Amino acid sequence: MTRHCDFSVQARTSAPPSTVYRLLRDGASWPRWSPIDSFTLEREGSEGGESLGAIRVFRTGPVHSRELLVELDVDRRLSYTALSGLPLRDHRADVDLTELADGTQITWREQFTARVPGMGWLLKRLLRRFVQRCVAGLALGAASAPADSHQPLLDRATR
Repeated sequence: MTRHCDFSVQARTSAPPSTVYRLLRDGASWPRWSPIDSFTLEREGSEGGESLGAIRVFRTGPVHSRELLVELDVDRRLSYTALSGLPLRDHRADVDLTELADGTQITWREQFTARVPGMGWLLKRLLRRFVQRCVAGLALGAASAPADSHQPLLDRATR
């Protein structure tokens, strides 16, 4: 029997939602604030660049994860589905940003089914650990990022 897995991870940052969203939307910034090694834009979205329908490829070690941007709500939500590279199906990730008086609450939610029956618990554990590192890095990277600039963000060596 195949079991659906889901979890969420949260963090707070002093940065406004616009800064956090800018980092999420800019795949090239991910290697600076997350455990991801590299980024490639495989296909532009419907409005060019990393817009709705874009396919982004992230490499972490030997894993190449291809992800499709499926929902973009400026400064509020970025959602994607995994197309290949991970032993998952029916995957969706929603990263919600909630404005706070002193910054932003980041809630990163993942839902998926393991391709191999009985492996869901392990994939959930590994993916949750990876997402926790992403959320922590995003919160720190956003807090140290210029509010309206595309300058280099958090250097990997400081993580």
